[in-house]
Amino acid sequence: MASRAVVVALLLATAAATCAQAQLHEKFYGESCPSVEDVVRKEMVKALSAAPSLAGPLLRMHFHDCFVRGCDGSVLLDSANKTAEKDAKPNQTLRGFDFVERVKAAVEKACPDTVSCADILALMARDAVWLSKGPFWEVPLGRRDGSVSISNETNQLPPPTANFTVLTQLFAAKNLDTKDLVVLSAGHTIGTSHCFSFSDRLYNFTGRVNPTDIDPTLEPQYMARLKGKCASLNDNTTLVEMDPGSFRTFDLAYFKNVVKRRGLFHSDGALLTNAFTRAYVQRHAGGGYKEEFFADFAASMVKMGNADVLTGSQGEIRKKCSVVNH
Repeated sequence: MASRAVVVALLLATAAATCAQAQLHEKFYGESCPSVEDVVRKEMVKALSAAPSLAGPLLRMHFHDCFVRGCDGSVLLDSANKTAEKDAKPNQTLRGFDFVERVKAAVEKACPDTVSCADILALMARDAVWLSKGPFWEVPLGRRDGSVSISNETNQLPPPTANFTVLTQLFAAKNLDTKDLVVLSAGHTIGTSHCFSFSDRLYNFTGRVNPTDIDPTLEPQYMARLKGKCASLNDNTTLVEMDPGSFRTFDLAYFKNVVKRRGLFHSDGALLTNAFTRAYVQRHAGGGYKEEFFADFAASMVKMGNADVLTGSQGEIRKKCSVVNH
């Protein structure tokens, strides 16, 4: 009887998730705020024209939002006692919060109390990719904003130090499979990273903390170049391009780097330890299947954007993205 109850509960949970996803659709604001995508894009064009390096952080922010409590804008919330998601170590290097508020204000001016911060963030991530010469896709909309943000829950985020097993477990928890893992990892084609996210590969791979304690899977010349930029384990400020040479362009160079063992993070190199992901990396390293990869990336972004969303009467539509309504 107990097992039957568990099965029923699982079926109900699955049905609820499917129902929530079904309520997201591209024309959700067709009548209530038909200009929302134009308003967001206008702000994005202005911002990226002035600061093109902001594209990577905005894509990353959407990713970090969806992996903790689902795509509910919880990563944007402030906390007086510094216990919100944005205060946790994995999110302390996120940037663009003020710009999100600026876009939200523009949307509020056009359509007050209508469009969620979660949806705005999803649109901004799409435009960040598209304006960096990446794919364009229709974003299903209709998410509502959550009211809870807890720093400890960021342990659901895939860390740059993760091996393949950990990565697949964390992705599976968001209904994302092995293909989504390798496809979404290629988001590292735009943006930069602080040295401390990967410097253990240069100086402390096995815990001995010395210049010879290196990750043997990292290509030697690339290793030397990284050591020239990141002088020690204590470097907390230097930024390094994740996709050297084209870090402002969404392209297939990421795969070329990974196949040469020049992926910046442990998690990038981990893609070569599985037969499926290794084959995908090798296929796209040649650059001959751009449209195929772009279509895959768009599909995986839509899939990720469906993660544990709040819809209907759930959650709220925040007036400001950093604070819940009162």
